[in-house]
Amino acid sequence: MDLKALGCVVLLPIQILYYIVKATVCWFLPSRRRDLTGDVVLITGGGRGIGRLLAKEFAVRGAKKLILWGRTEKCLKEACEEIALMGTECHYFVCDVANREEVYKQAKVVREKVGDVTILVNNAAVVHGKSLLNSDDDALLKSQHINTMGQFWTTKAFLPRMLELQNGHIVCINSILSLSPIPGAIDYCTSKASSLAFMESLTLGLLDCPGVGCTTVLPFHTNTEMFQGMRVRFPQLFPPLKPEVVAQKTVDAVRTNTAFVYLPWSMHALVILKSMLPQSALEEIHKFSGSYTCMNTFKGRT
Repeated sequence: MDLKALGCVVLLPIQILYYIVKATVCWFLPSRRRDLTGDVVLITGGGRGIGRLLAKEFAVRGAKKLILWGRTEKCLKEACEEIALMGTECHYFVCDVANREEVYKQAKVVREKVGDVTILVNNAAVVHGKSLLNSDDDALLKSQHINTMGQFWTTKAFLPRMLELQNGHIVCINSILSLSPIPGAIDYCTSKASSLAFMESLTLGLLDCPGVGCTTVLPFHTNTEMFQGMRVRFPQLFPPLKPEVVAQKTVDAVRTNTAFVYLPWSMHALVILKSMLPQSALEEIHKFSGSYTCMNTFKGRT
């Protein structure tokens, strides 16, 4: 090993300690927040649920323009009208993010009619809530295409221009189930784990790209119609998140350029435990929390 390499090895622990101390100090200090007044925000799955609340939150925080993508025109139109009443310019386009050609086509239309997107929020997702053997093959493919591959197409459509402008942010509304899967939602857990790997790789890949960042939000069970009927064994200990809170925390993370957000904060403990405990202990935790049976009453979106 030459002296240069040896010096890097010696310095690495010191650098790591420095960034740990820096992050700890920054935790207690007010962070500089991004001014959204010049931003054009595009939200997939923006017609309902968290997507619609995200649009409202970005509007409240002063975003210049909102663009909503989704598959149901009625929901998109209603959400767009709500945003417009708040005084923010809003547009909607019917677009299935699972369809690569449709994404690229609509992205071109957005650039021509609205302008360059500076914040992309990949929020669109589906869940079927069945075990592997009870799942329809087409439904399994649909989950992977929307929840995972859709992010490939939307990011490829808008990221190049962000890099040119040196101004952009890619956001992914993920799930804590990407790190701690449960039975009965194998399609969703698998797609979200793939989505997380995509965002981790993308975040690292953009480290040397000035002005462009990433945010991945990993919420616990959120009280939306998408997970209607899902039950937690101890709701007092593990209450479902309010979607309004998820929307507020997401926009705040974008403004502070925070790479990964766990909601609630206690979910950090889950990540630590999973990396330390044996599988048998993790199985006992799942049994205690009731995650083995939480999808038995699942109804989903009606």
